[in-house]
Amino acid sequence: MPPSPHTRLRRICLALPEAHEVEAWGEPTYRVRNKIFAMQASAGTHHGAGRAAVWLKCLAVNQQLLLREDPARYFFPPYVGPSGWIGVHLDDGPDWAAVTELVRDAWRLAAPKRLAATLQREDE
Repeated sequence: MPPSPHTRLRRICLALPEAHEVEAWGEPTYRVRNKIFAMQASAGTHHGAGRAAVWLKCLAVNQQLLLREDPARYFFPPYVGPSGWIGVHLDDGPDWAAVTELVRDAWRLAAPKRLAATLQREDE
């Protein structure tokens, strides 16, 4: 049996340098030096609104591009959406390569500059 979307997400997040998990608001959050870069949104809570998802730190311009590109896959998350975060549904065969890159980008935005520089972009 393949791992659940949240198990897979946890592995992706915790593989990043100095990443750690902290439960907040009843959901796992993923942090680097205690700055949140990803928040799990379970289907059974108001965070997921009936669908398994993740909220990721994102630049506002990228948020708008993703929302236009695939509104069935990406969404404007409550509370943090106005700050540029993006929601990604994980319950309908997500593109895990894209999710991984978005998680890595979110980590880079939250990590201190020197630490962020240690993680090379896969496309370089």
